[in-house]
Amino acid sequence: MLTADFDYHLPPELIASQPLADRAASRMMVVRRDAGTIEHRSFRDISQFISAQAGDMLVLNDTRVVPARYFTKAGHEVLRLQILTPTKWRCMVRPGKKFRVGHTVPIGEATGKVIEILEENGDRIIEFDRVVDEAAHGHLALPHYMGRDDQPADRERYQTVFARADAEGSIAAPTAGLHFTPEVLQTLPHAFVTLHVGVGTFQPVKVENIADHVMHSEVYEVSEPTAHAVRKAGRVIPVGTTAMRTLETVARDHGGQVVAASGSTDIFISPGFQFRVAGGLLTNFHLPKSTLIMLVSAFAGKDLIMQAYHEAIREEYRFFSYGDCMLIA
Repeated sequence: MLTADFDYHLPPELIASQPLADRAASRMMVVRRDAGTIEHRSFRDISQFISAQAGDMLVLNDTRVVPARYFTKAGHEVLRLQILTPTKWRCMVRPGKKFRVGHTVPIGEATGKVIEILEENGDRIIEFDRVVDEAAHGHLALPHYMGRDDQPADRERYQTVFARADAEGSIAAPTAGLHFTPEVLQTLPHAFVTLHVGVGTFQPVKVENIADHVMHSEVYEVSEPTAHAVRKAGRVIPVGTTAMRTLETVARDHGGQVVAASGSTDIFISPGFQFRVAGGLLTNFHLPKSTLIMLVSAFAGKDLIMQAYHEAIREEYRFFSYGDCMLIA
């Protein structure tokens, strides 16, 4: 299939650049794969579609978003991809010509130096003379389509209410989880996996044929209690594409079973993929020609998903990270 097959036109005014005041106030489109039907509901109706008595189990990603975006005193940008040591980072930088080997990188009271440029993608290894003050100088790397820098309110709102304090590591939020409040979550059967969302979230598919696309790698962990809950469940509903990719990776690598496991995954789910775990999916609306819209098309069928997206545009749903959601049943 071609990347162009997953394109659609989105009026820019439908991009949600700010969150709703109430997390659970989003709209929820319900797409039924077997019947090919679409209905419009509120996210607060989700308990009508998830039943512990029927054996349903939501699986959420409990990763915590970190302030990974930094600016030098000259205003040049550093996006921290990986903490190699407390004072040595792997980074994306902009503009690249300002980050040659040996160049200094001053951030707050810390001074870094570019010690290596990685050939495969141009990432920089930067070593600092002291630990950079994340609280004072770190910014959330909000997606570019929001068209704004992060604000103080984003520190809380661009984070799920169930993000674990000891699970820091994501550059971007697992946005399908942003709709949940503690009150909503406690009424639903659920378990957690961890997948740290990486920079690939921001990277477009640049190839013409999707079979030629190389996925980024992300670190995941599935605990034994979660694996046990998933194996017992009658229907598993990942919350977000990150939870789905985690579960399907583990099942693919362990004979179709979800077991306690950790590692990294570069799984690319596109039409033709054999799903082993997911029996439903709660997800937000995704960018045109992205790996994420390819994933939901694999799960629900490309024609039905494109129909749903066109209906969402007609009904003026809010799109992307701070937008409305879709429950695929």
